[in-house]
Amino acid sequence: MIFLLGGSGYVGAAYQALLQRKGVPFRNLRRAELDYSDGATLTELLRREKPAFLINAAGYTGKPNVDACELHKAECLFGNAVLPGTIAKACADAGVPWGHVSSGCIYTGSRPDGSGFTESDTPNFSFRTNNCSFYSGTKALGEEVLAGEPNVYLWRLRIPFNEVDSPRNYLTKLIRYATLLDAANSISQLDEFVAATFACWEKNVPYGTYNVTNPGQVTTREVVELIRRTGVSTKEFEFFADEAEFMATAAKTPRSNCVMDSSKLAAAGIRLTEVHEAIERDLRRWVRAN
Repeated sequence: MIFLLGGSGYVGAAYQALLQRKGVPFRNLRRAELDYSDGATLTELLRREKPAFLINAAGYTGKPNVDACELHKAECLFGNAVLPGTIAKACADAGVPWGHVSSGCIYTGSRPDGSGFTESDTPNFSFRTNNCSFYSGTKALGEEVLAGEPNVYLWRLRIPFNEVDSPRNYLTKLIRYATLLDAANSISQLDEFVAATFACWEKNVPYGTYNVTNPGQVTTREVVELIRRTGVSTKEFEFFADEAEFMATAAKTPRSNCVMDSSKLAAAGIRLTEVHEAIERDLRRWVRAN
């Protein structure tokens, strides 16, 4: 039996779909039914039920984007930094291995040589560097809380997308935003992300931190060109002149735009589709919202 926290969210729903497809028995723990944010309650349940593995897809992201986190700082801090520590202690006390959905949005830019950040690079978009959004700061704190914890995977997700039109889908956001910021990023195909992360446990990959992004990097303009080429949208996309204009006119908090290196995951035998190929594939099978 697998336990899933945060199963009603965008990422959590993808985990539910994966486990259902694979025929893996799982329990979607809902806070309305059991307050898993209470350490004693969660520990007692884990000791009694003894799940083989726990997936934490719970957290606070802000809707429609990270700007909302600036207005709900207590909830954001609790969901992204306090809750992971509570889960870690409960899982350790009950002897349950687990995986935590973290974020690559704790970085900005790339390494000095232009290559992607690796799992060993210190976050440079955090409270400690005093240049981040509140969301990114709390996600970096969450990783600090889990540093040194045994029997846990930290899976770094970045800007999820797939072929299903949704307000949470990166491709949908680009189509709907009036004006875009051109930036280079590493991003994660949602269904490949959940499959790759679950494969870490299935294949007994060593515990630790993994950048789970599609290999390579892509610019906003490249994605827009693919959107137009596949006919998903033929509108004329407008761009901000630069990040300064974006911050002055459209954003309440800085954004993480960064390049990540996913070779550690590939070396463990788990590979995702190259990023441009994955985007074009999903756009060609685009499922429009009703």
